[in-house]
Amino acid sequence: MKKKRYDEEQIVGILGEVEKGGKSVVEACKLYGVSEQSFYRWRRKYGGMEKAEVRRLRELEKENGKLKRLLAERDLEIDALKTVLSKNW
Repeated sequence: MKKKRYDEEQIVGILGEVEKGGKSVVEACKLYGVSEQSFYRWRRKYGGMEKAEVRRLRELEKENGKLKRLLAERDLEIDALKTVLSKNW
């Protein structure tokens, strides 16, 4: 069976269908081809979120990764400068 992959916005849509009472958890899992374990994992992570909030979360995670890389580069530069300045000429 082909592994299906849903993005965060689709996951929020699936969770919304179940929360609004349109479908049961079992029906939704069968319809979308996911296990109940995956559904409950999604609900723990994305439960109560709207699609706009999920987009914002993704943007914040991307920005956080960028800032971590910048910090790591800065720390490497500081370490290199300390090494150069500590040598006796």
